[in-house]
Amino acid sequence: MRLLDEDEGLNPALSVVNLVDVFLVLVAALLITIAQNPLNPFMAENVTVIKNAGKDNMEIIVKTGNVIETFKSDGQTGSGTGKKAGTTYEMADGSMIYVTE
Repeated sequence: MRLLDEDEGLNPALSVVNLVDVFLVLVAALLITIAQNPLNPFMAENVTVIKNAGKDNMEIIVKTGNVIETFKSDGQTGSGTGKKAGTTYEMADGSMIYVTE
């Protein structure tokens, strides 16, 4: 029965238990902070995510309310009918001006 007579200050297992408790509190605080972040995309009502932008296997995921839609690229360039509607110019200050035809 040496364990009962052993001094608590000499037992290294007690300090490890205290460290585990501190890390559990730290992890819980970080998870709460991340969940309440206003930039969290899972909290937003409407979200658009683009995977592999500009590549052949591009995928667009759109969440509107509780509805989630997925659009996958087939690797081909889109085509259609239409006409040129105007020209856009970038000014020196970074602003854009659209001029109709």
